[in-house]
Amino acid sequence: MTLISGSDRIAIFGARGMAGSAIARALQQRGYGSLLTPGRDALDCLDRPAVEQWMQQSRPDVVVLAAARVGGIQANNSFPADFLLDNLKIQTNVIEAAWASGARRLLFLGSSCIYPKFADQPIREEALLTGALEPTNEWYAIAKISGIKLCEALRRQHGFDVISLMPTNLYGTGDNYHPTNSHVLPALLRRFHEAKTRGDAVVTCWGSGTPLREFLHADDLGAACVFALEHWSAMADDAPQNEAGQPLAFLNVGTGVDLTIRALAEQIAAVVGFSGDLLWDTSKPDGTPKKQLDVSRLRAMGWSASIPLADGLQRAYADFHTALAREQLRG
Repeated sequence: MTLISGSDRIAIFGARGMAGSAIARALQQRGYGSLLTPGRDALDCLDRPAVEQWMQQSRPDVVVLAAARVGGIQANNSFPADFLLDNLKIQTNVIEAAWASGARRLLFLGSSCIYPKFADQPIREEALLTGALEPTNEWYAIAKISGIKLCEALRRQHGFDVISLMPTNLYGTGDNYHPTNSHVLPALLRRFHEAKTRGDAVVTCWGSGTPLREFLHADDLGAACVFALEHWSAMADDAPQNEAGQPLAFLNVGTGVDLTIRALAEQIAAVVGFSGDLLWDTSKPDGTPKKQLDVSRLRAMGWSASIPLADGLQRAYADFHTALAREQLRG
């Protein structure tokens, strides 16, 4: 028996983004057909009255919140107020309206940037709020922490069946390939592709190349979200607990395997077919020196990532080509 059923009306906010669309595909593959996917053109999640009205009219049984303002280091540094304000508004509007309208379950999608910059590795869920954040994305991180705590508060005070997942760095179908405002993997894919197309002999990459990162394909995240919706309630007697014996409000999602940004760049260059040299611009920030999630809790429940990075990069480059052909690349 699972915690959601085929007759449930499942609302996915952010269903046109990389994470949200992957969750929608995974739900459809599992036979969930009653999906509500309001796009930004039909519903602005920053508009509180509009969100409340939509919830009251649509009455979803299950809500998935994957909508967020996202971006890489430069975007966070350039637009700190936008990242904080927009994400706080989106989260508060959707989560509170879902609870008030009588939704039975909600899944909130967070981010591994919630953890301290120098957290012990691999990072366990208990590391939250035990140290200073990475300054280059603290605005986004603070908003996501607020979302986690709002979900936990509604569960504790009102018995709202809310769960939260913290994915590691995502990539895959529907990614943002903007040359400066995207995350490292899609930005490198585009940079190497354009360098190859121009016949450049050198590609310059940001930072030292030494930071260690973990990458999860969006389709693996989609599968993890469906698994969690089907099998995990923080209110269940057998729910995963923290070291203090309390139910965990959120769980990590990742592969449990990391690599240096330099190694990532070399793999991407090989996938793209760029045969020139790589230079590293150490005047640009590195961010957190190492970020690898402890995924033992979700693995113990029965879920593990299934897409190796080598396969995922091939899929991502194919998606880049699709976006390029459709003239859907940003920037």
